[in-house]
Amino acid sequence: MLQPVDVGVQPFERYIPLLDPELVGEIRDLAGRLRGAKLLHINATPYGGGVSELLRSIVPILRDLGIDAHWQVIFGDEKFFRITKSFHNALQGMDYFLDRESKEEYRSQNTRNARLLKESYDYIVVHDPQPALLRHYHGRDHTKWVWRCHIDTSRPNPAVWEYLCPYIREYDAAIFTCEEFVPPDLNLKVAIIPPAIDPLSPKNMDLPTELCREVVDWMGIDPNRPIVSQISRFDPWKDPQGVVDAFLLVKGEVPDAQLVLIGSMALDDPEAWHIYHEIMGYTEQFDDIYISTNFQGVGNIEVNSLQRLSSVVVQKSLKEGFGLVVSEALWKGTPVVAGKSGGIPLQLQDGVSGFLTETVEECADRILYLLRHPEEARLMGQRGRKWVRQRFLIPRLIADELRLLASL
Repeated sequence: MLQPVDVGVQPFERYIPLLDPELVGEIRDLAGRLRGAKLLHINATPYGGGVSELLRSIVPILRDLGIDAHWQVIFGDEKFFRITKSFHNALQGMDYFLDRESKEEYRSQNTRNARLLKESYDYIVVHDPQPALLRHYHGRDHTKWVWRCHIDTSRPNPAVWEYLCPYIREYDAAIFTCEEFVPPDLNLKVAIIPPAIDPLSPKNMDLPTELCREVVDWMGIDPNRPIVSQISRFDPWKDPQGVVDAFLLVKGEVPDAQLVLIGSMALDDPEAWHIYHEIMGYTEQFDDIYISTNFQGVGNIEVNSLQRLSSVVVQKSLKEGFGLVVSEALWKGTPVVAGKSGGIPLQLQDGVSGFLTETVEECADRILYLLRHPEEARLMGQRGRKWVRQRFLIPRLIADELRLLASL
């Protein structure tokens, strides 16, 4: 069988105080209609990315609601994940030559994983391109299959999309984050469902300020000086070098500012280590820049504490599927300066809860503004938390997904 991920059960009642009664009623109604249904989510890694974080929260809540929900991870070696990371980049528009050897390796690993999928399910949700061929090689039965795309596919590499598209059309439905991500030639039932954060997870739960200060101090960062942070994968689309360049402009005006870059390394992203070493080399001559990963002991509590104590959280994405870190920071009352890409404008109201930017200079200018206007920054953070509560908490995502499954 595929690799199961054990996540237990999470009581839905814990979320009710954060929700509108209408949403609570709808979730209970939808879950009642699907009670006892056997549901499987499949992705490429149990840790290190937004998809795994979502599944770590969704599956336990669905179990509490009476749905027989499971999460399994495909097998793959470094060669396979190098190819699928190239697919990921290509689907976001990067140049890539799709050769015969890559197709064969991709097909071979998906065939192997399809053979390991032995149990019967009512619904299977497959996440992103890594396991996208499972539906084809598993074959048709009573199961309803959904492909969930977390990537900005608004301008995909033509060769890679033409290769994948026939396989995606075999699914019963597809989920995208934004309307503009849906390729025009898909000819498939489509649902638009933005991701969301879990407000009760260790990464987002409320923490006492004094504890946050102790944690950040333990990380070697001065909690008494301004902190600018970006928490994301080390990925070319997240533009970590651009973040550093913007910070250096800020540092010229605010000499005591600190920059923290934290990246979570994932099983399915071998490119991340290359980017990490590049940015380490790029910043070694500068003071007050801190770079760390989950491999160095930085986990959810450290990220939570850092986002709460940061003066500004940055997400300078050049391309972005959604960028959950934006909602994470806003939920903690911290204003965000982010790239105007993908699903970020859904979360961040420009000039209301932070700023959307397109250049290094704009990014630096907006960071400076927030550092120089702390009271306005505080009010922006408060407005951002309210916006996230209304639109980007995990129960809303669960309602959207249950609605789609019920429609199938």
